[in-house]
Amino acid sequence: MIEAIDVPTIYDVPLRLEAQGFSDLVLKHLAIDAPQHDLTEWEDLVYRIKNPTNRVKIAICGKYVYLKDAYKSIIEAFAHAGAENSAQVDLVWVSSEDIKHGGADKFMHDVDGLLIPGGFGERGVEGKIETIRFVRENKIPFLGICLGMHCAVIEYARNVCGLKDAHSYEFYRDLKYPVIHLMADQEQITDLGGTMRLGAYPADITKPSKTYDAYGEEKISERHRHRYELNNDYREMLTSSGMKLIGKSPDGKLVEIIEIEDHPWFVAVQFHPELKSRPVKAHPLFRDFIASAVEYNKSKTSKQAEAKPAKNSIA
Repeated sequence: MIEAIDVPTIYDVPLRLEAQGFSDLVLKHLAIDAPQHDLTEWEDLVYRIKNPTNRVKIAICGKYVYLKDAYKSIIEAFAHAGAENSAQVDLVWVSSEDIKHGGADKFMHDVDGLLIPGGFGERGVEGKIETIRFVRENKIPFLGICLGMHCAVIEYARNVCGLKDAHSYEFYRDLKYPVIHLMADQEQITDLGGTMRLGAYPADITKPSKTYDAYGEEKISERHRHRYELNNDYREMLTSSGMKLIGKSPDGKLVEIIEIEDHPWFVAVQFHPELKSRPVKAHPLFRDFIASAVEYNKSKTSKQAEAKPAKNSIA
């Protein structure tokens, strides 16, 4: 008889089963001779999840926030990154449509970081752009994924470069400033679905950069799922205004990663880093994003303590 009792974290399940000799029973039943396993690394993971020394609040701003399983890979990537930083990551689910109507400050004033995930369609995009403006101006850590990168480029083009009508060709065709447009090899495709740029593709990383600090290498490979990209016609304008094009495809034609140079941690990527995160090996971008959120939280807490008036002592 093997118990399957409730546990505080799903990552504790293998340890609870192993404590009852579950793997030995399975191996014996299947007549498999396997070497002795070592769960030390997994035990350390579970310990750090259960005993965090830091706590951060991260906003996820999207249009599927009432169907959280749509972001399951991202949720787990945050669990991995939190464990590596000994941090409890509290996720704040923010509807991008609520931002559009209520403003960013109402929802974002006390968070330690913002993630804009991937997605499709125009609904909620203006709310995402507004939240990005808020964290960029207030120096709050930011990570953008796929559409999150597109929204970051649009926001920067509008509010820093002065292109008030900047937008994405994905949503509108008659645009004055299409800072995001269709990839060249997608222009003749009419049969949508699995014809996107899918799967693993390489990218070259420029250093010094936050991205290079995370990966520790100049050549990476990440998984993609998109049709649209940063419009190369606007590269010079964006870079001259302070946006850094940190990652590019090996042929230099596609921008894969952007950063903002005068921001503590502002990174947006064309790919999906959450898909390569693992429990005992958090994705480097998620890991460093949470590390920056921890530092932001500590700095914020320190400033709040300094600003708090001291109590008058009684003689």
